[in-house]
Amino acid sequence: MTGPGTSPPTDRRSLVRGLAGACHPTPTAAVTTVTVLLAAGVGLSAGRVILIGAAVFTGQLSIGWSNDRIDAARDRAAGRTDKPTATGRVAVAALTVAAASALAATVVLSALLPLKAAIAALLLVAAGWAYNLGLKSTVFSGAAYVVGFGALPAVPYFAKPGHPWPPWWVPAVGALLGFGAHFANVLPDLKDDAATGVRGLPHRLGPRTSVIVMAAALAAASVVLGIGPASASTAFAIGASAAGLLAASAAAVVAVRAPDSPAAFRITMAIALLDVGLLIAVAT
Repeated sequence: MTGPGTSPPTDRRSLVRGLAGACHPTPTAAVTTVTVLLAAGVGLSAGRVILIGAAVFTGQLSIGWSNDRIDAARDRAAGRTDKPTATGRVAVAALTVAAASALAATVVLSALLPLKAAIAALLLVAAGWAYNLGLKSTVFSGAAYVVGFGALPAVPYFAKPGHPWPPWWVPAVGALLGFGAHFANVLPDLKDDAATGVRGLPHRLGPRTSVIVMAAALAAASVVLGIGPASASTAFAIGASAAGLLAASAAAVVAVRAPDSPAAFRITMAIALLDVGLLIAVAT
């Protein structure tokens, strides 16, 4: 039974499903998973791992929801049936509240971390919001990913006792993966974005050049991971580099054959998980 001013249970379930779809669930889950695995891999306590995971998760929710909130009119104009707000499944007001609430939760959770870890975690969120608020339509669109994902792997290191800086190659790998992920994420939307006036770096380079840049960034991330750690063996360096090159080539082939598919972005996330696993192998 529902009382005055309340919504029927089916409406609440519909809202929850709509918000889940509007939060960009695949990248949200992937980024959170990568962070949690890295935090656990560098030896943090279970409580600290959970806190970092929660801070990153709510930050990603705020980025995803703010993206759909800011782009609501543009998505409707482009006829985006994959966007809950564009199809009317989620009201713009609901997204506004959700994004603001998630952002507030991120700030509170991050404040419970050591100062440098909190700054790095909030830098990721700030980069995502800057992208949503207009950077995505400029030649510097990739900068948000470079800064955000360069800062992301530093969070677990800064949360360790003594708050040590990560090795140079850790943020370098994150930045390169982020840059490649930017292209993989945008490629399926090039046509819709062009129709609504969005002209970020991938749009200016065009689909063919963008695929090359994406593959080069992903391959470079694995090469840096292979040669960066001083303790890594020759076999590790060769194996990590080869695995990254093969995966980057697969992402490029998929992007060329199916430019409207999110498959290349999913391969990018798989490469990120692979690199995190390799990073944990040499960092612990």
